[in-house]
Amino acid sequence: MLRRPKPTDSEADLLREQEQFLTSGAQSAASVIRRPDKRRGEAEAAGEGEAAGDGQNTENGQTQRDVVSMEDLPDQLPSLTPAPPKKSRFKANRVKFEDEDAAERLDRHDTHISAVLSRIVERDTSSVPISLPVFTGLAFPQVHHRSEASTQVPLSSGGGGKKSIFARQIAAQRLKEGKMLLHCAPRSAQSTEAREQDVPPDTTMDADPSRVSGSRLVSGQGLGGPDSTGETMKIHRENEEKLRAMSQSEILEEQKKLLSQLDPRLVDFVRSRKAQSVPSSASPSKHPQGQSSKESFPHDNVSRQSEPSGAAGVFQKHQDEVMKEEEEEEDLSSPPAMTEKDLPVKPQKEWVHMDKVEPEKLEWMRDLPAPRRKATKMAMEARFDFAGMLIPPTEDLPTHLGLHHHGQEPERAGYSLQELFLLSRSQVIQQRSLALSTLANILAKAHNGEYQSALKGNVMSTLLDAGLIFLLRFALDDSIEGVMSAAMHALNTLLVCTEDEACLDSTFSWFRGMASFPLLPCAQEEEDEEDEGLGEIMKMTVKEKEERKSDHDVARQDVIKGLLKMKLLPRLRYILEVVRPSPRVVQDILEVLTRIARHSSSSATQVLDCPRLLEVIMTEFLPTSWTAPASPLPHSVYGLPLAGAMKLLRVLSTSGRHACARLLNSVGARERLSRLLSVDPSELLLEPTEALRITTEAYRLWAVAAGYGQACQLYIDLYPALVKELQSVHRVLAPSHPLVPLQLQRVLALLSLLTQVTHTAGCHQELQAGMVSSQGDECPPPPPVSWGHVTGLQASLLAHLKGFVKSLDCPDQKESSLTLIPAYLVYLEAYYHQLSKQNCFKPVETLQELELLTSDILLPLLSHSAVQSLIKNLKSTSVVCNIQSSPETTPSLPGLACPGWRDRLGLAAPCSPFPLLTGLGLLLETITGIHKGLSHKFTGLLLSEPVIGYLRSCSQATPTLSHTRAWLLQHEHHLLYLLLRLAHRLVPIEPDVVKHASLYHQSALVLLPWLLPGSEYLAHELLSTIIFNKDFISEGHSGGPEAVELGELKLHEDSHHRASPSLQTVGALLREACVQLPSIRGCFLTHLAHLESSVLVSRDSLLSRNPWIKSHLLPELTGPTLPSDWPYLPLVSLYERTGVSDGGGLAVEELPVGALQAVTHCLQWLLLLEVWREEALKVVLPVAKFARLSCVFLCSSDLFLERPVQRLTWGLFRLLTRKSRLDSLDLNAPPPGLASFQDLYSALLAQYEAVSFGDRLFGCWVLLPLQRRYSAAMRLAVFGEHVGMLRSLGVTLQQLSIPIERFTSPPEDSLPLLRLYFRSLVTGSLKRHWCPVLYIVALSHVNAFIFSQDAAAQEVEAARHSMLWKIYYLTDEVLRNHLLLFRLPQQHSESEFDTYEQLPPIRAKRLENVLKLQDNSDDKGD
Repeated sequence: MLRRPKPTDSEADLLREQEQFLTSGAQSAASVIRRPDKRRGEAEAAGEGEAAGDGQNTENGQTQRDVVSMEDLPDQLPSLTPAPPKKSRFKANRVKFEDEDAAERLDRHDTHISAVLSRIVERDTSSVPISLPVFTGLAFPQVHHRSEASTQVPLSSGGGGKKSIFARQIAAQRLKEGKMLLHCAPRSAQSTEAREQDVPPDTTMDADPSRVSGSRLVSGQGLGGPDSTGETMKIHRENEEKLRAMSQSEILEEQKKLLSQLDPRLVDFVRSRKAQSVPSSASPSKHPQGQSSKESFPHDNVSRQSEPSGAAGVFQKHQDEVMKEEEEEEDLSSPPAMTEKDLPVKPQKEWVHMDKVEPEKLEWMRDLPAPRRKATKMAMEARFDFAGMLIPPTEDLPTHLGLHHHGQEPERAGYSLQELFLLSRSQVIQQRSLALSTLANILAKAHNGEYQSALKGNVMSTLLDAGLIFLLRFALDDSIEGVMSAAMHALNTLLVCTEDEACLDSTFSWFRGMASFPLLPCAQEEEDEEDEGLGEIMKMTVKEKEERKSDHDVARQDVIKGLLKMKLLPRLRYILEVVRPSPRVVQDILEVLTRIARHSSSSATQVLDCPRLLEVIMTEFLPTSWTAPASPLPHSVYGLPLAGAMKLLRVLSTSGRHACARLLNSVGARERLSRLLSVDPSELLLEPTEALRITTEAYRLWAVAAGYGQACQLYIDLYPALVKELQSVHRVLAPSHPLVPLQLQRVLALLSLLTQVTHTAGCHQELQAGMVSSQGDECPPPPPVSWGHVTGLQASLLAHLKGFVKSLDCPDQKESSLTLIPAYLVYLEAYYHQLSKQNCFKPVETLQELELLTSDILLPLLSHSAVQSLIKNLKSTSVVCNIQSSPETTPSLPGLACPGWRDRLGLAAPCSPFPLLTGLGLLLETITGIHKGLSHKFTGLLLSEPVIGYLRSCSQATPTLSHTRAWLLQHEHHLLYLLLRLAHRLVPIEPDVVKHASLYHQSALVLLPWLLPGSEYLAHELLSTIIFNKDFISEGHSGGPEAVELGELKLHEDSHHRASPSLQTVGALLREACVQLPSIRGCFLTHLAHLESSVLVSRDSLLSRNPWIKSHLLPELTGPTLPSDWPYLPLVSLYERTGVSDGGGLAVEELPVGALQAVTHCLQWLLLLEVWREEALKVVLPVAKFARLSCVFLCSSDLFLERPVQRLTWGLFRLLTRKSRLDSLDLNAPPPGLASFQDLYSALLAQYEAVSFGDRLFGCWVLLPLQRRYSAAMRLAVFGEHVGMLRSLGVTLQQLSIPIERFTSPPEDSLPLLRLYFRSLVTGSLKRHWCPVLYIVALSHVNAFIFSQDAAAQEVEAARHSMLWKIYYLTDEVLRNHLLLFRLPQQHSESEFDTYEQLPPIRAKRLENVLKLQDNSDDKGD
């Protein structure tokens, strides 16, 4: 007996058992049965199939299907539950035979499938013409895009229902074939009726009977009758007869009338039906002037726009004027097929299978078709040539230019960004280099803003999002020097803007010109889920988070940080040290390193710390000895000093005094300075231009070092060379000199150096005394240069200045003189500023010297016509007064947006008066401080029309803050501050200046919140001298409070208001505030004490206390120094210390000492600003004002009850609720600094319930947000969660300065709120003597709701009936009458509202109907 296989059997055992089974001839457990397949016609061969056995075929060659049946298995599955199986009632009635075929039984019973399948009849296509596919003229079939759906047959063109995209494409193909057949029809048959009408077809309203046999719009589908088609034709013929009876002018008039009345979308629909039924190419007479139907209707295809995606997400904007003729489809007929004559090589007979020409296979050999615009107004993908120029889509360029080697849109010249990315990863070296060079050219033009008007989207952002940083970084690692050079140039073009650097260099000699903001992207706060719920100790530091980020995440937020994380610096060092590239690559690397150093002090430190990087630069590009180059453009710059390397050292030294000391002492910068500046530039064995550039950068580096009090011994050593340079200034600036611009920059750098050395020498005496008195405390050592080393230069420079002022009359020298004079003025300011601090200071001699300086130089300079013409440009070149569009920038790579700065009006432009006026203002601030009698001589400057107009514009401006404007805004803030300081000296002594005191005060108020980081000292000085100065608030001592009181009395008489607690007190409050101005100033300075350290650092920088300066890099640009709502600072800080805690109670029991006085001073200052300086607070939104004043009630349980606080807050509430202010008060928007106003209001309600004691002021404050136009959520909170407060909210209509109509109109539409109104009235929670205002509000809304005649939902209507029925049966007669007979609020009546004597007829009828309905429903219920 055969045994069964076991799991332990091997493959050999199984094969042996299989052989034993086959040889034994035993019967298998399963038998194979062949059943016929009726669907294949195998019913007749059933028997044969069964006899054939396994693996045999039937007569018709079909493979037979095997059916396996198992023995001893039940027909039904066994039941899985113990319950008996269910029996079907219908199954028992069926008769089933054992040998019956299942397919036959299915045919007998399941007729709904078999009947359908058996009745399919093939359509007769014998008479249908067959058309071959149209030759497209392309080498390969065009890929179908979803975006081209507008060129297909619309959905409505079919017989109804949806069509797939490809079904519509096939329909469009058939329509095109129909056009070709239509070309063959006789032209006379197509235009018979058109000639009969004698009307141009393009003037008709889509009615052209020559093209259509019936109406295009009326289909007759909705008629439903048997003769719907006949009715449609009848309507169509009537329309034709009417058109024939009308003249051309009548048709045009009716067409205009229709177009003016119809919806443009309906017109689009009508024209789409016309486009479906009439082929545009088959109607040549339709547009005889060559205009398409789309041009005559501008609404067509307006919404067809495409979305940019991927690396090529920059598209060309369509220009309708330029592309008008291209909008029409150019000849769509296929070009003639290629014949044997067109072949370059004729086929021979002996060639196998080459005797027959196959045109479709030869299409790829044709010339490219002429570029044409597609029949769409969608934006087209931008394509660029190798120079980065944008190629118009219609421009036909020859193919030998190499701009057609791409697969997409082969007829268009140029390459898209996506194709350039693909080429940059090619295996062909030339393609990689060409792609990277093209990307560099595109980036250069994007920096200059050349694509802004032509492209949609930001090219820089698109490239960065597509991964340009990684592409360039990988390309830098390429072993091919050409590819690496192209990548380096592209990286340089991406990071460095040459115009930005040139603009920064030109402003270096300005006051604080060497200081700049770090080019860090704006900080984006990111919430890390990993740190949620962890304590401060457990949270990761910023450095740890930065290290855990991927390169992509870091580069997406900050390009420079991403490159540093990708080890860019070691790679650049390798290129310089090992590859030793060409001069252009070296220059690119130095400029990139300079841009990295400008990023931040940490980035500059990384450049300093990179192993061997600075050693290579100093050895190869700043050597101490070199030989003269053989040509002006040497093939290698190794071994020659480069200005770019010196500039890199200068920018690195700007990052901090320690970095500067490392460069001077450890790296060897001091020796290079001595080597380059000890001789004349002509003796440096360098090309003249490069010699001037590198010496200019050397002077700038020395000036930066002197700005820290360093490298001063070098001044003593090179003093003769410096004096020699000063003596040759007039000689090198001769108009005939070929390098005057470079010579000017060199002289300016020299003057900047002397200015910084003078400041450092002026601190020598103070530091010497500090060392003696410090007795071991930390104190900077005195510099080696003292005041005696610099006093000899002043006379020479003063003579230079006098000569340049005289040379303003010479046209050839005017421009260079205006460029140099500001630097001389800054130097003189430094000299006299430090002179007044020296022990050798002689007041009498100095006063005489200053008078001579004023009369001989300053006054003639101010009155000169050239300077006056410059001052007239003050407003036009201002950054504050003008919002200029800047080239595109990206958030992750901020720039200064300076392209074209020389050719446009701007603060840094050559025609700008800012450097001259800033230098003059600095000098006037110093000399008028020494000689106060000189102040009145400069009154004309402050009262000049350009300056007054400029200050007026500034007081009304709202400048935006960004990296592109911040560094220029800093210089403009300096000038504004200096003008205000001059006004501070002149207002007490000059009556003419006093007339404009309010303007100066307004300018100071708007300047204060504009000041940027690094200008904290200016803010402190403005607060100390001008902001709270009573001389600048002229209204306080010229009848201002009295005028306010008179205005209040007149308002009281006109409005007939009852006397409220504070209506006549604003004038007295203002008078008291003017007296308290010194105390108010002390209060605000105390609350700004946290800025003391920043003020001291800023003071050292602005007063040029060089030995104490830590860095010339300004703090990170995170925002202005003071917030725009700084007048509310005492209130907000008090609330933060003592306000409402999380538990709902107060954080502290008692107010801090002096809190009441601080709040009083704050409210006095706010009242003064709201009355007399309203423009200064316009930057604070009304909702923000309301939120910050609410701190008065939230700070403490009784602060608002104090009499001075109560009086001042009443006055501010009256000002806040004036009509103009109420209209602009938007409580639906969240106030700045708060998540939502709703949260603040909830806190106010809770505080009112807890501690208000029915205070009327607090009640008015709580009532203000309950106006009808604000969110119903606040009213729901009062009548739902805080209904208990209605018992103490006793504010009357006379005390509330807000019109009651703002609470009652329009009628309330919130059903839950109306139910709460009704419930509070009926339950007695709201009574007239408890809460008069809200009682009237609730009466008004409930009365309007129950008697409303507007149609409403069933639920609302039921609520109306229910309320009206309940009101009618109220037992409280007074409330019942109030609810039914309420008419209007009446402020002057005793009850504060009017009522009807009896219900009007309409309302009485409604009440009667409601009562009847209710009674009927009650009867039905019974």
